[in-house]
Amino acid sequence: MFVWEMRQAFGLEHLKKSERADPVPGPGQVLLTMRAASLNYRDTLVVRGGYGPRYTLPLIPVSDGVGEVTAVGEGVSRLKLGDRACPIFFPSWIGGPATPEKFALSLGGDIDGMLAQKVCLPAEVVCRVPVHLSDEAAASLPCAGVTAWSAVIGQGKVGPMDTVLIQGTGGVALFALQFAKAAGARVIITSSDDGKLERAKTLGADETINYRTDPDWDRRVKALTGGDGCDHIVELAGTLERSIRAARIGATLSLIGVLAGARSEVTLPLVVMRNLRLQGVTVGSRDDFEDMARAIERHHIQPVIDHTFGFDAVQDAFAHFEAQRHFGKVCIRISE
Repeated sequence: MFVWEMRQAFGLEHLKKSERADPVPGPGQVLLTMRAASLNYRDTLVVRGGYGPRYTLPLIPVSDGVGEVTAVGEGVSRLKLGDRACPIFFPSWIGGPATPEKFALSLGGDIDGMLAQKVCLPAEVVCRVPVHLSDEAAASLPCAGVTAWSAVIGQGKVGPMDTVLIQGTGGVALFALQFAKAAGARVIITSSDDGKLERAKTLGADETINYRTDPDWDRRVKALTGGDGCDHIVELAGTLERSIRAARIGATLSLIGVLAGARSEVTLPLVVMRNLRLQGVTVGSRDDFEDMARAIERHHIQPVIDHTFGFDAVQDAFAHFEAQRHFGKVCIRISE
């Protein structure tokens, strides 16, 4: 089979197409013939060597993908031949609260990821996907989808009376917008691009703010909420100080795993005096994936796809993603 991997060194220039032996499922395992993959910011960090010595080579990158079950090992009952399914981001995290053991392995980092024509994994870490989704849409679920689900619903508990502020128009942000609207919440979304803000309105955004033309966007949020601030903020931009000022008393702020800003200064007295809850969000479990998939099916949610590249154009897909002009997910078509 063909794969994209880094053998000798990290760096996009070292990500090359090569051949490996086809995997064969053992007892309890399934073989996925991969159809599509999707990119996340974390994937670019992995490829660029941003995690330092934590990950070792050779490595097939990219955490998110979908495939068709084309072979099953002895004892598998969870999936059947022909099912379309996604491996989960953390194969050791089936359910319950996060622990160091559940965080120990991640696809496309600690172990090989999705840029392969065939992938073999234990059936218990692979989940069926909603039937109405395209392959590209389904491929976007394991990291971006589950992260947004955890931030807004699983950990965030957003409900119909809430106002939610979401930063940006990337994959996680747009999933968060769709999940918040499905929960009945009012959504304010920020971006530096008026065109993207208009597109966000078509997905249900109630209010939009261009933070480039309105740099004091926290004050604008306060004005839009009658001076109270938002009930929940999905913090994706590394602007925690302004997010705190845009939050109402008792609000929840979800800090997504890989933020644009690695460092942030926080006025702790504001957090304490406003009774704010800051929660870190690093993807989620298999149970979270399955809860999210049921909600996507129930509300007929369609993940937003920006562009799809062929399997021979993986480096172009990464370059397009890193240019940060996309609206929604950047995907790679692996097979028909």
